[in-house]
Amino acid sequence: MEYEIVMGLETHVELSTNTKIFCGCTTEFGGEPNTHCCPICIGLPGTMPKLNYQVVRYAVMAGLSLNCEIAKVAKMDRKNYVYPDLPKAYQISEYDKPLCEHGYIELSNGRKIGITRIHIEEDAGKLIHERGQTFIDYNRGGVPLIEIVSEPDFRSVDEVTEYLEYLQLTMRYIGVSDCKMQEGSMRCDVNVSVRPVGSDKFGTRTELKNMNSFTNIAKAVKYEVQRQIDVIESGEKVVQETRRFNDASGTTESMRGKEDAHDYRYFREPDLVTISVSDDEIEKIRKLIPELPNKKISKYIELYGLSEVDAKLLVKYKRVADFFEKSIDGVKVYKNCSNFIISLIFSRFETEDQKEQFNINVTPEDMNELLKLLEAGTIRNNVAKKTLGEMLDTGKKVKDILSEDDLKGLSQEELTGICNKAVESNPKAVADYLGGKDKAVKSMLGFVMKNTQGKADAQLAEKIIIDIIKNK
Repeated sequence: MEYEIVMGLETHVELSTNTKIFCGCTTEFGGEPNTHCCPICIGLPGTMPKLNYQVVRYAVMAGLSLNCEIAKVAKMDRKNYVYPDLPKAYQISEYDKPLCEHGYIELSNGRKIGITRIHIEEDAGKLIHERGQTFIDYNRGGVPLIEIVSEPDFRSVDEVTEYLEYLQLTMRYIGVSDCKMQEGSMRCDVNVSVRPVGSDKFGTRTELKNMNSFTNIAKAVKYEVQRQIDVIESGEKVVQETRRFNDASGTTESMRGKEDAHDYRYFREPDLVTISVSDDEIEKIRKLIPELPNKKISKYIELYGLSEVDAKLLVKYKRVADFFEKSIDGVKVYKNCSNFIISLIFSRFETEDQKEQFNINVTPEDMNELLKLLEAGTIRNNVAKKTLGEMLDTGKKVKDILSEDDLKGLSQEELTGICNKAVESNPKAVADYLGGKDKAVKSMLGFVMKNTQGKADAQLAEKIIIDIIKNK
């Protein structure tokens, strides 16, 4: 029997506010355990939470960016459960009246993945298991989250990966989160089930909890799908439960039975007022949203004539895209800039984080000046590359690197004279060319480029060399 995968995602994104959702403690990553928390964070009796306005603002930005409807009225609820990482035995979240609902993300295959809701909530502390003991660090407790809940619309691992990559990129673009999965600021719970192909009835789902890398998500889903198929085909039933992925063994393991909503005994948070977002406020927030990645990629392809691969590489990192767009002001050949960034600058970075930070010694204005010299024919491509390399190494400006001699170029007469010398100095290459070996002209062209320090127009020089040989 053939089976179809059905998946839905719950993606937790830590918001880039300076302080936590209900108190003034820092949200800075790291720090000595239990130094970034206060009585409110750890839920001591008598403490009163106060909602951070910026959290609401960021959540609305996320909702607008993902095509959601923004609720005019929302409220906070208590989600009750007992676990060591949540000392007050409940999490303040949103249940039946979330801030954002009914959004979607359109994939490259044309399918739309529905977004059921986006709600705000507080993060829990972190359990650390060492030497047979469990330690608790509450630094992360109270850090603001948005939870982005999808419909069960995924039918493949590739769709899940594309969706998460788009979410990560979009949240970074609008500035609400750095989405560093290695630091836990973007985590994903994957609900997985299988059903016979053609069936419209959902199978029993399992939840893969706290996945924090695209690679592990793909491995975990593939394993879990096959495990569920094996269970069904052996005549048993899949159990609804929460499972973890064991990276070492490449398998999923049972953690606990999977709860339903009624198990959390949601009720309204009595210490917080209703959230009200006006139409005027929504429009103000909408105006803060920059051009989103999908629109930027289309612009780079259609307006700037870049390939889809190059466009996606530039847009993948917001600072790179911003640098590119400022660098091409008044330039006509946009490809030169994308080539320099992708081939020369990216080669100096070893990690994705370095590309994301894009800390280089060249300003967009410096790059723009170099590109205009290349476009005008004042310098050749190899000189431009060499100059850019020195700019990146030293932080010098174009005018500090290129001499007057570099910038004056070659006259037609000077170039013809050097081409004559190339022909005279390479009689064997001339004979080979006349004998039908067209590539022999390249050795004479090399002579020209060497003797002009790369300033010659290679195509023009090759044409002149061939004319000289034919007219001898």
